[in-house]
Amino acid sequence: MSAPPPARLRAVGWRWRRNPLRRRSDAVEAWTVLLLGAAMLFVAPLAGAFAGSFTYDAAHAKAERQRAEGHVVRATLTEDAPAAVGVDSRTTYPAKVRWTDRGGAVHTAVAKVAADATSGSRADVWLDAHGRVTTAPMDEDVQWGTAIGVGGAAALVVWVFTGGVWIAVRVLARRRRMAEWERAWARTEPQWTGTQP
Repeated sequence: MSAPPPARLRAVGWRWRRNPLRRRSDAVEAWTVLLLGAAMLFVAPLAGAFAGSFTYDAAHAKAERQRAEGHVVRATLTEDAPAAVGVDSRTTYPAKVRWTDRGGAVHTAVAKVAADATSGSRADVWLDAHGRVTTAPMDEDVQWGTAIGVGGAAALVVWVFTGGVWIAVRVLARRRRMAEWERAWARTEPQWTGTQP
């Protein structure tokens, strides 16, 4: 004959076992906590991975499409770019540039160039299929950073949602328990106090 489980284990699992103190609200709360805990452990990471993977694939496809449809021209700045603000050396700012196409026509436009670039310096400018200035395709680091950010946000949303549901279930279960105890006490009190009608 096996020994009974320790009192601490019995106290933890009482909501799942049949006993006279367990009410329906206790069982609902216990199963809800179990399901929401599984959602936090498994569904949230899967949602984050799926959202991150989808975002990376979309960003990568867009960058490849931009590279296929556009091209780079070597342009000359006609004005100084603004000074860098902060520590990120990859920050770009709009500045006027000029380039000559293969036919000899001179073009001017505003393009994003590196901070602190001076007038007369050279910069690579991306043009779309119609010859208009466009943004450079997203590089691999930015694609991964965007995917990780979106994936993390998706996992956080699932965690916050499941936490909110858990709190709501606990509040409703407590209200239900208190109402059940009030009804039970209304039936029991007259027997204990001798005030039966």
